[in-house]
Amino acid sequence: MISISDVSKSFGGRTLFSEASLQVNRQDRIGLVGPNGAGKSTLFSMILRTQEPDKGEISIERNVIIGYLPQETAAVGEETVLELATAISPEIVRLQKHIKGEMDHLEAHDDDVHSRFEELGGFQLESRAKKILKGLSFRDTDFDRPAKEMSGGWIMRAHLARLLVQQPDLLLLDEPTNHLDLESLLWFQNYLKEYPGAILVISHDREFLNALVGSIVEIRFSKLIRYRGNFEEYLTQRAANEQNLVAAYKNQQREIARLMHFVDRFRAKNTKASQAQSKLKQIERMDKIEAPTNDAPEIDFTFPQPRRSGFKVIQLKDIHHAYGSNIVYEGMDFEAERGQRMVLMGANGAVKSTLLKLLASVLPVQRG
Repeated sequence: MISISDVSKSFGGRTLFSEASLQVNRQDRIGLVGPNGAGKSTLFSMILRTQEPDKGEISIERNVIIGYLPQETAAVGEETVLELATAISPEIVRLQKHIKGEMDHLEAHDDDVHSRFEELGGFQLESRAKKILKGLSFRDTDFDRPAKEMSGGWIMRAHLARLLVQQPDLLLLDEPTNHLDLESLLWFQNYLKEYPGAILVISHDREFLNALVGSIVEIRFSKLIRYRGNFEEYLTQRAANEQNLVAAYKNQQREIARLMHFVDRFRAKNTKASQAQSKLKQIERMDKIEAPTNDAPEIDFTFPQPRRSGFKVIQLKDIHHAYGSNIVYEGMDFEAERGQRMVLMGANGAVKSTLLKLLASVLPVQRG
């Protein structure tokens, strides 16, 4: 479906890719990994044709539709959440506006418009979009809300819903789980398992990658290195490759040292000079293995040891809290003891962050 052949790309003297190649086939599930700045988003940009490689070629099969979800907040206009989720093409949007205008002004129906809308599957879009929006934790009351009134995370969910409604041949997803709570993440993960198209995803969520992908592509040494299996299997294979590479490098260095010892010893002797020259050429012809390096950055830090707390670290009793008329806590109790490890769960909007702010005295206690 997509063939990346001997692609090279540099920025300001820094080489991101050098003769990198990759094949993406239909129904592939590929996780794209590499340290920040390795070129993951640049690779997406080259596939989307918003950037061009310096050398090499990216070939895309004819009529292949590519859908892209960026990592940061995408643009939104005056549309509602449901309109955004169903805006899968400019023509669909135009026909939707025409039909909505008819309904708003009680005008006579344009049969051509309705026929074309039906031909494009427009009348089924809404039900599919609602199902997907619900899976991403939107409520029925959200469908007709202007999308711009919602937070950036919810707008990203609406854009994600639009992509899933569109069902492109290839999904390019850049950190798609960033804005999802646990419930919607699990739904999304299961949905992608049954997705009919190919998926190329950038993610730092190893559990998500383990559950979804069938191969990992690592950007390393300016190449695209493909490993079969999920993220855990990739780590195992990568460690084995590292050991093999270290062993091969050491063996080659020993062979070079042996040949150079012969050269240094006999190059000045007429009877051995030709043999010494032959050994030098043998070294020159070798495909040199680069010295293996640990490209993971090392971070050295320590946390200062705090003084030992009491057994009950914090306790909230009969807490009442409201945002205007919206009551979020009514007689809430909470306590944490020394050494406990807790996870705070709940859907978006369940005021988890409010509890943390109360515990940290960022918000004043209104009552209790």
